[in-house]
Amino acid sequence: MDESIILTVVIALGVILFSMTLHEAMHGFVANFLGDDTAKLQGRLTLNPIKHIDPFLTILLPTVLAIAGGPIFGGAKPVPFNPDRVRYDEWGAALVAVAGPLTNLLLAFIFFGVYAVAQPDPTGLAARILGTAVSVNLGFFIFNMIPIPPLDGSRVLYALAPEFVRRGMEVIEQFGIFFVFAIVLLASTFIGQLMMSAIQFFLGIFGQIFGVS
Repeated sequence: MDESIILTVVIALGVILFSMTLHEAMHGFVANFLGDDTAKLQGRLTLNPIKHIDPFLTILLPTVLAIAGGPIFGGAKPVPFNPDRVRYDEWGAALVAVAGPLTNLLLAFIFFGVYAVAQPDPTGLAARILGTAVSVNLGFFIFNMIPIPPLDGSRVLYALAPEFVRRGMEVIEQFGIFFVFAIVLLASTFIGQLMMSAIQFFLGIFGQIFGVS
């Protein structure tokens, strides 16, 4: 394998472990704040990345995407929480869910800002790490906000959807990772185009905020 591809994969996996650890930990912290200590009791209220790794979503899928040169996205082992124990009912559950993706959006914004202020050598290692951190975190934010169970965005839909739609979503959610795998496999082209368009949209906003093109 080409050394450049190996470096790309190593950087991507490092960024992914850091970013998704914060993503999952924030789910747990917000759930705990809203009254549900399930994550704490199961040892998932932690910044230890080993506790959050999902072999497919955290390692295999992002690695394949990095090698293929496409937008990198994925996820981690969901932090357990009991929506019946959090305050504010479905809206409380929605807050727990969006805490993770919003953490990735904030990280992307911070890394973009560091890049814009520091202006590292575009061909250097620092620029590569920062650029990967921005794109990976935007990818995680966008992918996880897709309103399809068991992705985080579905919890927002739970709060807004009528009862019969919620029941259908609960059936889909039972298949968990297999359903996500099917989506990625069957709609990879569409998802890739969606991700690239959305990433460019947010990069444009970040660029305007920091005054860079």
